[in-house]
Amino acid sequence: MTTPKKEHIGRELLSRAHSPDTADQLFTERIKQKPLYLRPTSPTPEDNRTRRRLHRLRKKEYFLRKQKPRPLSAREKRASGIYDLPKEECKYAIFKELHIMWLDYMQEILDMKSRSPEEINVSSLSHGSKLVSADFHGALVEVVRSRCAGRVGVKGIVVRDTKFTFMVVTEKDEVKTIPKEQTIFRFSVPLPESDEKQDSEGDSGKMPKKEFIFELHGSQFENRPVDRANKKFKWRNVDYL
Repeated sequence: MTTPKKEHIGRELLSRAHSPDTADQLFTERIKQKPLYLRPTSPTPEDNRTRRRLHRLRKKEYFLRKQKPRPLSAREKRASGIYDLPKEECKYAIFKELHIMWLDYMQEILDMKSRSPEEINVSSLSHGSKLVSADFHGALVEVVRSRCAGRVGVKGIVVRDTKFTFMVVTEKDEVKTIPKEQTIFRFSVPLPESDEKQDSEGDSGKMPKKEFIFELHGSQFENRPVDRANKKFKWRNVDYL
């Protein structure tokens, strides 16, 4: 004996409120064909760990994309040969053009171009801080006093300014490294000449150029050019010569 099939509870409730045709239509559209949304299963601990790992990698990738490249270390710079000076390029004639550019740079630092020769006044109070923070690559320096007598009289253009030494190229195309410690260097900066004065001197012959002569105490100058830009210097007594 078979038991009669039980009617769906939804169809039974709709038949009480609507006609048979309307009840069948509502049951088919609203109940029978209605999509069933299932909640996804809860993630396992392994899935949570994978999701956290992917989040960390994306965050690190975004941070590295916005970050500046890492600067080279001192060992990497030496290995790359950035400090090497080829001997065939260490010629006095090549660096003489650099010296001309350096003179133009120093005249601008000492406010010589914006004034007439009569108005130029260079003093330690007004221009001392600018001179000690200036870049000396291209300066024509001469050793005038030193504890080592063999260094006195060496003259050349600075091709490398390190913390403790000046590397210069002499007129004989010789590269010499001079320690700054207990050594006094001398350099000069000529006054800029106006066009009218140059024309008048061209008629009467060459006249000696007026220039400012400075002496640089190497023991008080033992800093890299990069560090000297923001360093405050203090006056000290010179008692080592």
